[in-house]
Amino acid sequence: MSGVMASVDQRTQLAGRNRLELLMFRLGGRQLYGINVFKVREVLQCPKLSSVPRSHHVVRGIANIRGSTITIMDLNMAIGGPPIEDIESSFIIISEYNRSVQGFLVHEVDRIVNLNWKDIHAPPSGTAAGSSYLTAVTHVDDKMVEVIDVERILAEVMGANENLSEEMLDKIEGRERDRNLVLVSDDSIVARKQVCKTLENDMSMETVTAKNGQQALDILKGWADNNSPELDRLAMVISDIEMPEMDGYSFTTAVRGDERLKDIQIILHTSMSGVFNQDMVDKVGANKFIAKFDPDLLAGAVLETMQRESE
Repeated sequence: MSGVMASVDQRTQLAGRNRLELLMFRLGGRQLYGINVFKVREVLQCPKLSSVPRSHHVVRGIANIRGSTITIMDLNMAIGGPPIEDIESSFIIISEYNRSVQGFLVHEVDRIVNLNWKDIHAPPSGTAAGSSYLTAVTHVDDKMVEVIDVERILAEVMGANENLSEEMLDKIEGRERDRNLVLVSDDSIVARKQVCKTLENDMSMETVTAKNGQQALDILKGWADNNSPELDRLAMVISDIEMPEMDGYSFTTAVRGDERLKDIQIILHTSMSGVFNQDMVDKVGANKFIAKFDPDLLAGAVLETMQRESE
């Protein structure tokens, strides 16, 4: 398996080209699933696990890997399936999401494929609502590959702080805003809800949401084409980087290339904290990058962006 992951560190040059590399795996049956290589640290045969009393039911144990204690979650159980059997012959994918490292137990690792985000699509209608763990689907060699909403799984298993600190609430209180509309673009329903909660409930702002960069771009261009008042009220766009159809880098580049939209403030908000390339953010012209999900960090970035816009 070391051969599969040997060149992961060389793959980050795909950023900004609307491309990704997907690590494909199975959870017991024939269905293929995928995870962006950007999120993967390594893949290895499952080591011996130590049980954790009173842990979440999908946590199969913890393992000491390269001097670090890492929680190992059964990915099949996390999406509502049965436990993966024969752990000793299974694999774990060590990944970094939302500034934390975790291991996902999978039955079998297939291979890495190079794809264009245009070939990654939103799940079929009716499958992306509250009960679905998918953020996207694609086809490789005529086989469907399902991309799992890992952020939803982590929120359910690990929990997430979604409340602002008293200190940040004090900073927000009484601030007047000429522009109070934010366009939020993210393929994860959990991530969209987290961002919108902070903006709407805690910062008294309005939001419009998009499921990917192409949808967000279409919204902005539609406003510009129709001289919509929403464009005048728009304070900023908060966009994920990893999204089907069009990623956050390509979205930012497209916005900067449109004379009507080029001055819009864009915050890239991503779970790719471990491999993030600040040079790429500067290259495409985003105003700021923040890692998911910290409500104080998000609110602080919004305040900073609004202050910069008013100067």
